[in-house]
Amino acid sequence: MLSTSKPPGRVAGKLALVFGAGCVGPGWGNGRAIAVRLAQEGALVMAVDRQPDSLPETLEHAGEFRGNIETHICDVGDSGQVGRLVDAVQQRHGRIDILVNNVGGPIPGGATALSEADWQRQLDLNLTSVFTTCRHVLALMARQGSGAVVNVSSTSAIRWTGAPQVGYAAAKAGVMQFGRVAAVEYARHGVRINTVLPGQLHTPLVDAFLATQQAAGDVQALLDKRQKRIPLPFMGDGRDTANAVLFLVSDEARFITGTELIVDGGMSARCD
Repeated sequence: MLSTSKPPGRVAGKLALVFGAGCVGPGWGNGRAIAVRLAQEGALVMAVDRQPDSLPETLEHAGEFRGNIETHICDVGDSGQVGRLVDAVQQRHGRIDILVNNVGGPIPGGATALSEADWQRQLDLNLTSVFTTCRHVLALMARQGSGAVVNVSSTSAIRWTGAPQVGYAAAKAGVMQFGRVAAVEYARHGVRINTVLPGQLHTPLVDAFLATQQAAGDVQALLDKRQKRIPLPFMGDGRDTANAVLFLVSDEARFITGTELIVDGGMSARCD
């Protein structure tokens, strides 16, 4: 069972389930940063990813707080796997206080260029994954009478961000509306549900994606192009997403539900 002692921290004594806590490369991806940040603030974190080799570096980044992180392998595309993981966590620790859905990724293609198969893949990866994990966890949180959920969407859900990614944009917009509807339904159970919208951050996933788009390998040129869209004079990374998530799952946000927090350096506020 989860210890009832509460060490100092903004989420001390909480059990957090973070899906997509690995990373495609070295550095601060959103999920890795979220898992580490919650561990630093006193949570016991179940760091979940489908790629076993992506999780050891998450533990390394946690440093002295790695003891607050347990790693688990699970594919959110398989509802049976998700259900078994949630049951196992509940049986071992007695509760789940925090759920973070960070699984996702873009496939390029506009309204006619994107294939039907890739359209479905985008919905499954970016939207159905959120539905699946929430479906298994929200009932438990309702029985507890408390819980905080944060789903990671994207500024692609609310504006053009420089490339035609219609499947990704539509799915991430769906994540926002899913969160709003579920938040109203579960508010009476003491469960809060919010969405974080990262903008054009510099993460390992971005490096990998840009590398596939740039045949000449000039990833820095594409990063410079992205930076020009951001009013602040620097590009954030996964740690900025993690701090937003930390706020929303903490008691500091106790009266916040059914809303979105944009983390993009002011990019979506621009009108050009």
